[in-house]
Amino acid sequence: MRAVLILTVLSIAEVLSAWTDETLAQVTITKVPVKVTTQTFDPRRPPRTMPPLTPPEEAVCASDFLSDASVGGQAEQIDATHGKLRINQVRVTLQLDITIWLPKNPPKTTVDHEDGHRQISEYYYRSAEMVAQRIAERYVGKVIDLSGRDLRKLASAALKEAGAEITSEYNKQMPVETTQARYDSITEHSRRDIRVADAVALALKETYPFRPAAPPLPP
Repeated sequence: MRAVLILTVLSIAEVLSAWTDETLAQVTITKVPVKVTTQTFDPRRPPRTMPPLTPPEEAVCASDFLSDASVGGQAEQIDATHGKLRINQVRVTLQLDITIWLPKNPPKTTVDHEDGHRQISEYYYRSAEMVAQRIAERYVGKVIDLSGRDLRKLASAALKEAGAEITSEYNKQMPVETTQARYDSITEHSRRDIRVADAVALALKETYPFRPAAPPLPP
């Protein structure tokens, strides 16, 4: 039993109000509700869409943390080949999709263990908006020098790069895999006699990077 962390990065950049008057600088974070799906499989013929199992694993919880950053800015042309780009808008959409893969007729210990992985992912997601807001705010007001023949193209590329940097930093600041690995170690992949709620709480206490920590999730 284990957790698989998937970090999906979608970076969309667009030039907003380029070559025109400056618009109001802002950061917008949209947090989509968590989507949880449970799939059953035949251990003798696991589907190709399922993450591979490594014995003695019997099940897996796959958490897909998606982040989509759209960055806008105002470009000012200095001469034919030089300009400045000021980032004045960042929009980030966050999403968490969880798929729990269980064998047919799984024992309760397996079901409970994988649900512990789900709880950990959802616990991290509670801080996702705060993390994304903090990162995005550092980019608003940033000025980028442009130099080249096609200033519009350079501005678009610079905004795309900024969006990629934001999503990359978001992933770095959400180290869910560390807590998931500690949870598996504490529980010995569900073989140890310990309550799931206690194991989840202990793993979060030892590895959760944000302080103060939020109250533990209910069992």
